[in-house]
Parts: sequence; structure tokens; C-alpha cells
Amino acid sequence: MKIWRGITSSRGKPRKRFSLFAKMNILIIVLFVPIIILYTYSNDVTFDVVSKELQTSNTKQLTFLSSQIDSRINQMMDFSLIFSKDPNVRKFNGLNIWEDRYDRMQTRYVIQEKMMLQAGVADIWPARYAVHSQQNKDVLSNYNRPAGYDEDYLRGNMSGKWTYGDGGNESTDKLKAFYWFYTDSLDQQGMLTGSNLVIEASFSYENIQNMLDSYKAGGQGDPLFYHKGDTPILNRSANKELSSELIHYLDEQSPGNTTQHVVNLDGKNYLVSSVKSSYLDWHLVDIVPLDQILGPISFSRDLFYLSMFLLFVVGISASILLYRNVQRPIKKLIKGLRRVQRGDYSVRLDTKDHNEFSFLFHRFNDMSHQIQDLIENVFNEKIRAREATLKQLQAQINPHFLYNCLGYIINMAQMKDEEAVVSMAYNLSAYYRYTTRMERETATLKEEIQLLVNYLDIQKLRNGRIEYIIDIPMEMFTQNVPRLMLQPIVENSVIHGVGKSYTSGEIRITGEVSDGCCRVFIDDDGPGLNPDQLLVLNHKMRESLQEEMGCGLWNTNQRIIHQFGNNSYLFFKESPMGGFRTEIVWEIPTGTQ
Repeated sequence: MKIWRGITSSRGKPRKRFSLFAKMNILIIVLFVPIIILYTYSNDVTFDVVSKELQTSNTKQLTFLSSQIDSRINQMMDFSLIFSKDPNVRKFNGLNIWEDRYDRMQTRYVIQEKMMLQAGVADIWPARYAVHSQQNKDVLSNYNRPAGYDEDYLRGNMSGKWTYGDGGNESTDKLKAFYWFYTDSLDQQGMLTGSNLVIEASFSYENIQNMLDSYKAGGQGDPLFYHKGDTPILNRSANKELSSELIHYLDEQSPGNTTQHVVNLDGKNYLVSSVKSSYLDWHLVDIVPLDQILGPISFSRDLFYLSMFLLFVVGISASILLYRNVQRPIKKLIKGLRRVQRGDYSVRLDTKDHNEFSFLFHRFNDMSHQIQDLIENVFNEKIRAREATLKQLQAQINPHFLYNCLGYIINMAQMKDEEAVVSMAYNLSAYYRYTTRMERETATLKEEIQLLVNYLDIQKLRNGRIEYIIDIPMEMFTQNVPRLMLQPIVENSVIHGVGKSYTSGEIRITGEVSDGCCRVFIDDDGPGLNPDQLLVLNHKMRESLQEEMGCGLWNTNQRIIHQFGNNSYLFFKESPMGGFRTEIVWEIPTGTQ
């Protein structure tokens, strides 16, 4: 026991700190958080760089396409200017001074041939030209015109700018053509003097569609040609619904010369870029699905997060597995050791697993069982030793007690007081008959009370001041208690209570049954003890027996605990009678209530 106490005291109480399970989870979090933060930052940087590069690339490609359209328009305008200076064209607008009919046909043929050659230079951009002679009221073109020379048609379109429409002709086609009229008049453009030569240059919306189709084939966008208030020109494979939403958005925004926005259409993000044509006053617009282009980056990011989540789950699962198979058994072992440290040697550890800890638990149970057996053996030996000491002390005291009683009998016999002699002899005989019967270690409470009556009657005969009252319920008489449990306590009241006072002499023994316990109160009206002395005496009852401590009360307390359990005890306090009270409490054994 001393060795065990030395080990437990040297270790002390374990300091409060994080458990192994908490440490592992914190370590997992510490490992995962920086990785996720760094990857998120890196992914965001990559996403931003790719987005900016995509925007820059898209703007450059759209600007290049717009410049190609403007370049072809510029070529048509240059040709119109040069063509107006051609001698044959001027001859066509002459004063009807023709050499002959053949010469007229030849001039018309040459003009048409030149317009056909110029129109067929590029297949992707077929151009249409017409020469209007205001003086001759005639018109030549490289395409089939729906009507001949029309003065109103010229006056309505001589704006000096490219216009979009059907040229004044009725048409059910929503998509029309772009027109530009040029005259070499010295007057202001758009004014007709009556003898002007007008060059008409035009191209169909299909030219724009061809350029849009070529652009779409080399990228991932969906381009269109847009002007607010006019029907937009779409590429031939355009998404109609998406284009309709985009046109609605453009109508509200009124884009500038070069704009770029990220727009949410139909629940998806799109990069919308626009470049304004310098000649046509239309906008070349391209819509690129960001989710489709940046999707691999987002997918890689989501895959990484999923992988990290799975790794985190695996880490937490491993931590839980370690907790269940290592830390929890260690906690059970620590709790068992603490209970053993507190003196509970009945603790046993059970486990259903078959591992190293099950072996350790079995060894712990064996150790606890052996310690419990050892403690019980030592305790029983101490009890027997104290009983032997008590019997030895009783053997030393009883002769003196017997001598005093016999002396009293002799005196009363000399005084011819036969009644006193008979009473003393009767009580002394009954007292010794009970104390010398040691074949049983227990007796009923009724037998103990009868012993007290004999003992107190003897003391009353010797000391006339002694008065006693015994009030024990009948239901308590059948309780089995350790032999000589009450007599040492009553004797203590007689010697230290009544014997040390010349005015007191009353001893009261009462009992009650409550809350499953029996209680016996032994009170005297002697001088008693002060509160500090009572506290020290009660404290000694809970300690091991010291050399300077009397063994009578301590041994009685230990015998009560040994028979009735740890909830049974002796307790000392001030008596309501003003003296000393001893309270004996024991649990009623199950089955005897």
C-alpha cells in the first residue's frame, strides 16, 4: 500500500491537455487549410490570367475581323472613285454623241465587264456595282436590278454614307443590303445637278454572314452584326434563342466603340465583346461561353476540392479509428487506475476486442483482483488484531471492574442490604455471561440492549447519580449487529461524561429507522467536547489507526463498516442534553427490511 501511494502521489493528477484524438484532428486541419488556401489563390490567379488573355484575344480577333470588313468596304469605295474616272464610264454619261450603235454596245459591254471583274475578285465578298447616268437617264449594273433608271431612287439615297436597306424597292426579305452612292459632282455630295454620273456600290448581308461564318469556324464564339433598330445579321449556325437574349441586352446597353462585358444569359456566363465598324456604324459582336472555355479550370478546381474532401474524410476516419482502438482503451485504463487509486479495488475492465489492449485489460483485472484480495486479507488481519487488542484490554479492565463489584457486594453484605447484594450479583452474573460468550461475532440489538441494562444497573448501584433512559423501537430489536458494539460507547459516556462531572448523571439511548438505515443515539449530560475536538475525533475515525489513538471507538467503527458497508459509520457531535452524543448509523441489509 505504501508503495502504491508513493507511485500515485509522485505522478499526481494529470494535467489537462488536448487528447490524442484532438491533436490528430488539429494536425489534419493544419495540414489541409494551408494547402487549400494556396491552391485557391493559385487557381484564382490562373483563372484571372486566362480570363484576361481570353478577353484580350477575343478583342484582337474581333478587331481584326472588323478591320477586314472595313478593308473590303474601303476597296469598294476606292474602286467606285477610280471607276468614276474611267473614260468608258464618262463616255457612257456623254451627250449622246455616239459614233454608231455598235460603239454604244461596246462601251456598255466594257463597263459591265470591268464591274464583273471587280465584283469577282473575292468569293467571300461579292460586290455589286451600278453606274447611273443622270444625263442619259440610263443605268448599267453587274447584277439583275428590279427596275431601270429611277431619279427618285437616286435622290433618296444620296447621303454620302453607307446605308442599310432595300434601296427603296419593296421586299419581303428582312435582311437587306448595304448601299453607298458616289458622284463626281463639284457640288456638295448628295446634290444632283441634272448631268451627274453616280456610282452605286453595294453588298449583300450574306457577305457579312460569310465573314461571321469564317470567324466562328476558327473560334468558340457566336458572332453577329448589330445595329440598334435594324434586324441583326447572324451567322448561319447561330443559336437563335441565345442571340435573341443578347440582342435584348444590347438594346438596353447601347455599346460603344469597343466594349467587353461578362453577361449572364440563360443561367450561364458569357463574355460579350463588341467592336464598332468605322464605315457602317454597326457593331461586330461576339459572345463566348465562359463556362465552356474556363470549364476545365473549374472542373480541375472542383476535382481538387473533392479530392481534398475525400482525403479529409479519410484522415478523420483514421483519427476516429485510432481513437476507438487506442485512445478509448487508454482512457478506460486511466479511469480504472484512478478508481484503484481512490481505493476501489473492485473495478474490472471489459473488452470485446482481441488485441494488445485486451491482453492489458486482462492483466489489469488480475492485478486489481490480487490487490483487492491482499487488501481484504490485510484488513481482516487488522480487524482480528484490533479485536485481540480489545479482548486483551477487556481482560485487563474486567478484573478491576469485577473487583470493584465484588467489593460492593461485600460492603452491602456487611450492611445487611440483601436487596443490593442480590441485584449486583444478578446483573454482574448476566454481564459476564454475555461478555464471555465469544462463539458468535454478532448478536441481536435486543441482546446488546439487555447487556446495557445490566451494565448500567451495576454502575447505578455503585454511583447513585447515574440515571438512564433506553428508548429503542421494537422493530430494531431483531437487527444483527457486532457483539459489544454499544457497551464500549456507553462505558465511554459513563467514564468521560458522568464520571468527570459532579452534577450530571443522565445517559439516554434512543433509536430510529429512516431512509433504509438504523440510527442509535447515545447521549450524556457531561462536559462534552468543543467543536474543534469533535472535528478532530470525527476525522480520526476515517484514518488508519495511529499509535496515540485509542482503539475502542476506532475498532467499533471499523467493525460496523466491515459488516454493513461504507455507508455505515460512527459520528460524534454535541448532545441536545448539553454533553456528548455518539451517533451509530448502519444500512439495513437487503432482505431484512
